[in-house]
Amino acid sequence: MSSTQKRIPALSLVLLLGLTAQAAAQAHPEHFRFNSGQTIQPFFNGWTPNDDGTFEFHFAYLNRNYVEELEIPVGPKNHLSPGDPDRGQPTYFYPREHSRMFSVTVPADWGDRQLVWEVTVNDEPYRAVGWLLPEWEIDSNPGANRTPPDVLAANQAPTLTVGATATASVGSPLTLQASVTDDGIPPPRQFRGGGQGVLPTFAPQEGGPTLPFNVPQIQTRNLHRPTRNRADGVSVTWTQLRGPAGARLEATGDDGSVTATFAEPGEYLFRVQASDGPASVKKMVTVTVR
Repeated sequence: MSSTQKRIPALSLVLLLGLTAQAAAQAHPEHFRFNSGQTIQPFFNGWTPNDDGTFEFHFAYLNRNYVEELEIPVGPKNHLSPGDPDRGQPTYFYPREHSRMFSVTVPADWGDRQLVWEVTVNDEPYRAVGWLLPEWEIDSNPGANRTPPDVLAANQAPTLTVGATATASVGSPLTLQASVTDDGIPPPRQFRGGGQGVLPTFAPQEGGPTLPFNVPQIQTRNLHRPTRNRADGVSVTWTQLRGPAGARLEATGDDGSVTATFAEPGEYLFRVQASDGPASVKKMVTVTVR
């Protein structure tokens, strides 16, 4: 047997091992997007000072799933520490990332103590640690920083009226009323298209790389998010904070109201926020579904 013939099996083995290593690298969980079965990572967004000397700690989360919504009641798998484990944190989690979902007020003498939010999914706990590190101070209202001073001084926050409580039945649509007024300062932004609100699509080039087989086709019907509407030139956002998964809110008309349907009985909590940019107001709505 020639020396060339002897080297062929070795070369084939090297190529095979190389392909196997490449496949193993591509199979790492960080290289995949998942519809369901993944964990939640809570985040500390930063802190802001209050006028009375106290501080607000702001928290967010990343639900690593692209489709699955999760409900995790307050308790061993969803709590804050030290102190009261229930500080108003979400127990319902939309897919993907959502910033400044809730805040916790800490006293003026908080010092260098830490406030920890821990969320456990599939027996995997993840934590967000909040503390008064100077580098973590953030703007309490980023929209105000983008507004001219004279406009900011003249602006008044929108007024928002909602029903605090409501009752519904599984599968029966319920209208959740909202009434919004504003002073028209600043003037409502005019959207001129350009793709706002349109999800990107994947259009591969001929002969180019293709989308991995396991990546879900992310469309509006799959990726559930807070429900947004505009009323009197004001942005109105309905966000579910607590309750079972499967609630669906659809914006109706131009007054900030929504139509809600529920797949499961239970107690639901929604936050309604009306914002004109530099100023906003929030209300809570509780719905009992039988």
